Amino acid sequence: MNIHPSLTEQFPFDGNSFKTKSSFNLHYLDEGEGSGAPTVFLHGNPTWSFFYRRLILALREHGRCIVPDHIGCGLSDKPAYPEFQYNLEAHGQNVIDLLDHLKIDRVRLVVHDWGGAIGLSAFRNQPERIEKIVLMNTAAFPSRDVPLRILLCRLPVLGSLFVRGLNGFAAPATVMAVKRPLSRQIKRGFLYPYQNWKSRVAVWRFVKDIPYEKNHPTLPLLEETADSLDSYSKTPILACWGMKDFCFHPGFLKEWEKRLPHIESHKFTNSGHYLLEDDFEGCRSKIEPFLFG
Repeated sequence: MNIHPSLTEQFPFDGNSFKTKSSFNLHYLDEGEGSGAPTVFLHGNPTWSFFYRRLILALREHGRCIVPDHIGCGLSDKPAYPEFQYNLEAHGQNVIDLLDHLKIDRVRLVVHDWGGAIGLSAFRNQPERIEKIVLMNTAAFPSRDVPLRILLCRLPVLGSLFVRGLNGFAAPATVMAVKRPLSRQIKRGFLYPYQNWKSRVAVWRFVKDIPYEKNHPTLPLLEETADSLDSYSKTPILACWGMKDFCFHPGFLKEWEKRLPHIESHKFTNSGHYLLEDDFEGCRSKIEPFLFG
């Protein structure tokens, strides 16, 4: 899937493709150069590498930026389930396989939303590969604090009709995840990869993969990931947090600070879940010197 010419002004990048072990094409950006550890950006649901577009433009002047679209998201292939499992383990393994393919050993890690669980589960057995971490409204530990509106999207029939048929997850997010209204063009950019039932498969499967139930198959991996967080007690970690996020609310930041007290936290009081849209310059002013200062 190629970007539409009308979006190139907002997303002025030449993409790359990596064939996963399951033979699907994973799209990723590889921008900038530098001798230090590359910065890997991992998005969540229902976004894609478009979420990081301005941060990439700012940081590629300092070093290499690797930005994958998870399978089913962005410009990557969107196979049907269960051709691809669309679970935390599969997404995390794709990240490791991509970095191994690129011969990247150590990384600076930037994560948002479900990207935190994906990234930190991927590195749970090799935390020494992470040099620095930037957290943005994310989690990598179990929580039953899930908004009702998201739980309703998980219902077997009505949920799939709402999320996949009516675009009732990605489209409302362009309104509910920000405090400053997005322009029509930016909304179009966020929604561009998710235009029909087939292309919204990952949006639906991400919601289904939230380990809310005690017997959820992803819960053991997320618990293992949470246990591994102690490995980062000496790793520099920055948190930029949109304090008006209805999903990854300030309580999740407090949990991070409890688990890793050395975190350098910055609270953006008037920003929502898509905090890079609500206060990009504020976030950039903290992230850029942290990663490259």
